[in-house]
Amino acid sequence: MARACARHILVDSEAKCEELKKEIQEGADFAEVAKQNSSCPSGQRGGDLGEFTQGQMVREFDEVVFTEEINTVHGPVKTQFGYHLIEITSRDE
Repeated sequence: MARACARHILVDSEAKCEELKKEIQEGADFAEVAKQNSSCPSGQRGGDLGEFTQGQMVREFDEVVFTEEINTVHGPVKTQFGYHLIEITSRDE
């Protein structure tokens, strides 16, 4: 079964998500941005979600993690929880 490690930032608006993505692309540290802005408890760990298998996360999140490029910030990704920036740190097919 496919496995991945990822970190994310969860916010309540697409505009905020875009703003944070721009900060990261301009050199801000993903983990620091997560600690300061993410509404998910993982924010205190720099957004780190650890390792998980395909199907453990909500569909929209899973699709990005298991198909998109590794070590790139993806998003905004809308789910029932809000808007995510997702960085896939590793993946085993």
